Amino acid sequence: MEYLLTLAILAALSAVLAIGLNLVLGYGGLLSVAHPIFYGLGAYASALLTMQANVPIPLAIVLAALGCAAASVPLALCSLRVSGDYFVIVSLGFQLAVLQIINNLEITGASGGLSRIPTFAHGSDRNLICLGVLLVAVAATLVLVRTLVQSPFGRALTAMRNDEEALSALGRDPVRMKISIFALSAGIAGFAGGLYAHIFQFLTPSQFGIETSTALLTMVVVGGTATIWGPLVGALLMTCVPQAIQFLDLPQAIGGPIQGMIFSVLVLIFLFLRPQGLMGGSRGGGGLDAWSGRRPGRSSRRPDVIVERLAEEVGS
Repeated sequence: MEYLLTLAILAALSAVLAIGLNLVLGYGGLLSVAHPIFYGLGAYASALLTMQANVPIPLAIVLAALGCAAASVPLALCSLRVSGDYFVIVSLGFQLAVLQIINNLEITGASGGLSRIPTFAHGSDRNLICLGVLLVAVAATLVLVRTLVQSPFGRALTAMRNDEEALSALGRDPVRMKISIFALSAGIAGFAGGLYAHIFQFLTPSQFGIETSTALLTMVVVGGTATIWGPLVGALLMTCVPQAIQFLDLPQAIGGPIQGMIFSVLVLIFLFLRPQGLMGGSRGGGGLDAWSGRRPGRSSRRPDVIVERLAEEVGS
């Protein structure tokens, strides 16, 4: 029972992260691999606030989320003026640089990690309480993102993803919109990181590296980018499926690499066979066409028709 509760906790944390990443990746059309570093910054910030400054845990988590949102702005200002492969390189460089700093700071425990972090749940029902808190966090994140994407700002965000130049012609600032969603996504990741720190009470830099970026990207792609429920479904699937390898009783030298290969294989399968993901489709929208900013038949559309349609999407 404790194993299942722990697995559910990991799935819920992954869901919050995937929903936040989908805001940038799916709705914003920006491929950033630096999402886990804000997850890590939120975890370390919340842990240090409670350990060093005796800040109450709920306040520490909120402050960590706000700090991550603020920390994302300089990165956004430097990198959001580029796109495609260049944006990926900038976000990857930022992630690796911050990990190296954390790995060499005494206050963060360096490579040995940070332990004995205060927790908000005690006793035999600890995991159940933590899961309840996380389910509320997942629901709140879903409602926040759904409300945002269905608002006039969300329609402008869709227009930006589809045709950034046409949106600029309508008087909107795409860079400011990108910074806004990047900050919100980083804040969500920092909030999840704070919860992670106070649930598992141990942090190391390796928990927030490239492997985590790959896992989160797989969750969003498999579930369906630019869909509300896709990241949630992808997080549940990609948390549970690799764990099933443990029941095969394989040697660690074989089981470990197989778990890592699952993410790569699933991404390739969905890229070729179902690019819209599990929850995307012709009616629900979403999928990698939305992620990359492509639209069927876009090349045959006249510029004036594109501008007219974007004007309708942006609205008043």
